Amino acid sequence: MKKFDEALYRGKTIDCSKAAAAGADPLAIDGIDYIELYVANARQAAFFYCQAFGFTPIAYRGPETGFREAASYVVRQKKATFILTSALRAGHPIAQQVMLHGDSVLDVAFTVDSCEQFYLEAVRRGARGVAVPTLYEDEHGPLKHASIAIYGHNVHSIVERKNYKGVFWPGFVPYEDIFPKHTFPGDVGIVAIDHVVGNVELGAMNTWVKFYQDVLGFKEMLHFSDKDISTEYSALMSKVMRNGTGKVKFPINEPAVGKRKSQIDEYLDFHNGPGVQHVALITGDILKTVSALRNRGVQFLKVPKTYYDEVPKRVGTIKQDLAIIADLGILVDRDDDGYLLQLFTKPVHDRPTLFFEVIQREGSQGFGAGNFKALFEAIEREQAERGNL
Repeated sequence: MKKFDEALYRGKTIDCSKAAAAGADPLAIDGIDYIELYVANARQAAFFYCQAFGFTPIAYRGPETGFREAASYVVRQKKATFILTSALRAGHPIAQQVMLHGDSVLDVAFTVDSCEQFYLEAVRRGARGVAVPTLYEDEHGPLKHASIAIYGHNVHSIVERKNYKGVFWPGFVPYEDIFPKHTFPGDVGIVAIDHVVGNVELGAMNTWVKFYQDVLGFKEMLHFSDKDISTEYSALMSKVMRNGTGKVKFPINEPAVGKRKSQIDEYLDFHNGPGVQHVALITGDILKTVSALRNRGVQFLKVPKTYYDEVPKRVGTIKQDLAIIADLGILVDRDDDGYLLQLFTKPVHDRPTLFFEVIQREGSQGFGAGNFKALFEAIEREQAERGNL
């Protein structure tokens, strides 16, 4: 096996002054390239996502490849790609991030046509650059990367990989080059990342809405007030941002004043600031996906059985069997374009922060507004059990 070349990691800074003027939109995003999580133990986290969520390990970088700063495992299911990264030494910034936030999403990366043009335009419009455009190369070709800051400690990486033919990134090797072949249970029907939800502090939602509008060219798709998402005890506000192609959707939540602590307040307390609350994973068959996830030990929020008494009247005819939907605890909602089915996991580690959503869209491009009250009450029951309501 070829040892890791430190120069590949450090890369070569690109002279952005030579970037050609963009003929098309310089901020065009082809999709979410990957989501990177900083975790306490990347090897165990990778095993969990493969064993429980149906991902397959495809690439690795770490001490065995000559990279001595961190260990990173790349896992994939169809078009959904996660990187699980942990530090190798206590004083490393990654370790400090994990100490502060717990296992959490750091990076929601974009695939773009031109890394330099995207970065230059974003910075010109007011983005704070974190990593300048840098070229990485190996025998499989070139890859370009940059990043900009968003809320909390999070970033958007900007990845141009159209000419790269390697397994994932220069310096990464195929997973099975390092680890013995192991057969994981297989995919559960997850197709791609549907949307990523961020939680920010009270009063900050409109600041970040303006950032996505002014800096990245997103449009506001939906707006939910504290009257839309509330219970007797707590409430939140949310705005959904979508890029020009509609491929990338980012709801942004902030807490609202209520009688008790909202789920957003709880998240901000335990995460120690703003961050990614949940990642929604889209499937073409939610009955199959949720059944498989439950069988593998993934825990989901529960709604009362009485929720399903009103579903036929509220949602109308759907092609799935309502009895099976009720047995699996899946939520259903309809809008003018169709309907959707969704279900939310409990937090995936001990802090009540990061969780996942499984969603199937049958025409609807919404976010289940008709389910907000039932979902919020389910989350409050979990908060009460933790003593955080």
